[in-house]
Amino acid sequence: MAKDESFDITTGADLMEVANAINQARKEIANRFDFKGVVAEIDYDHGTTRFVLHAQDDYKLEAMWQVVAQRMVARNVPLKNLVRGTPQKASGGTLRQEVTIVQGIEPEVARKIVKFIKDQKYKKAQAQVQGDAVRVSSPSRDELQQVIRDVKAQDWGIELKFGNYR
Repeated sequence: MAKDESFDITTGADLMEVANAINQARKEIANRFDFKGVVAEIDYDHGTTRFVLHAQDDYKLEAMWQVVAQRMVARNVPLKNLVRGTPQKASGGTLRQEVTIVQGIEPEVARKIVKFIKDQKYKKAQAQVQGDAVRVSSPSRDELQQVIRDVKAQDWGIELKFGNYR
């Protein structure tokens, strides 16, 4: 009997790279002329999956986001995995915005991926949800590579990683 090959579909960002990108963004914001003398802070605790932007107004908040986004891209942190919350009023007329870092595939997205794979009518490919990942297995490596191509072609709202190829 042929041995099944498999791979895992996951998502996430390297939290060390996130911390480095935020530190670089803090330095750039501290040195920029348009941020001198105004509230412009980034609150981040190492190892957590969220950070908070705190700015004087909408314009400064958007400018801060642009700086953070540039630093994240430079550090290969997928922007699709950063979910911006709605800006909230804070003390002194300032604004706060929470940004969540997606570290695993949410169950509803995982079910959509499994349903998509099953709807494609592959001969022997099987997909199943395993925690915050999706495992795809098949006796044929060619079929698994086709699954990867088809899943990559879709927009799932997050950056997908294909690993553990065995």
